[in-house]
Amino acid sequence: MTGVKRSYDTSGRRAQARARRLIVVLAARDLFERDGYRLTTIAAIAAHAGVSAESVYKGFGTKAALAKAVFDIALAGDDEPVPVAERPAMQAVRDEPDVRRKIALFTEGLAERQARSALVTILIRDGRQVDDSLAPVWDKLRDEGLAGMTVLGRHLLETGQLRAGIGLDEVRDVLWNYLAIDHYERLVLSQGWTLERYTRWLADAITSALCP
Repeated sequence: MTGVKRSYDTSGRRAQARARRLIVVLAARDLFERDGYRLTTIAAIAAHAGVSAESVYKGFGTKAALAKAVFDIALAGDDEPVPVAERPAMQAVRDEPDVRRKIALFTEGLAERQARSALVTILIRDGRQVDDSLAPVWDKLRDEGLAGMTVLGRHLLETGQLRAGIGLDEVRDVLWNYLAIDHYERLVLSQGWTLERYTRWLADAITSALCP
C-alpha cells in the first residue's frame, strides 16, 4: 500500500493569522493616538487586542515595528498585501496622458493618504526625538518616500511635458517635498483647511514647480 501525502488548505489559517494581526495593529493605533508612543506598552496593546503579549512580540518583535505596521495600514487604508504603487489610483496616474492631470490625480491620492496617516506619521517623526527605536522607522519612511517619488518623477519626465531643462533629481525632490506631512499638519490640522482646498493647493504647487 503506497503512502499518499495529504495536502492541506492553509488559506483559512492564513486568513485567521492576518485577522489577528490586524486586530493587534488597530489596538496599537488606538493606544498610540490616545496615550502616545512612550506610554503605550506591548502589554497594554496585547490587553486591548485580547491577545497575549508573547504573541505580539512573536508577530512584530518590537513596539517600533508595530508603529510601522500602523503607518502602513493607515497609508493604504486597509491591510491588503498590495503596495500603494500597484493600486488602481496610481495606475490611473500612469494611464493618464496629460501631465497636469497626472499631477492632479496624484495629489488627490496623496491628500487622502496623508489624512489617514497623519497622526501616526507625526507620532513617529516626533517620537524619534525621545525614543531611539523610532529613528530607523522614520529613516525607512523617508527612504520609501524617496524611492517612490523617484519612480513617479521618472514617469513624469518620460511624458516630455515638464518644463525644459528640469532633471530627475529636481522632479524627485519637489515631489518628495510635498510628500512631507509637515504641509498637511500646518495647513489642515493647524489652520483648518479643508481636504479639498489642501488638495488643490498641492496640485497647483507641484504643477507650478514642474510644468512650463
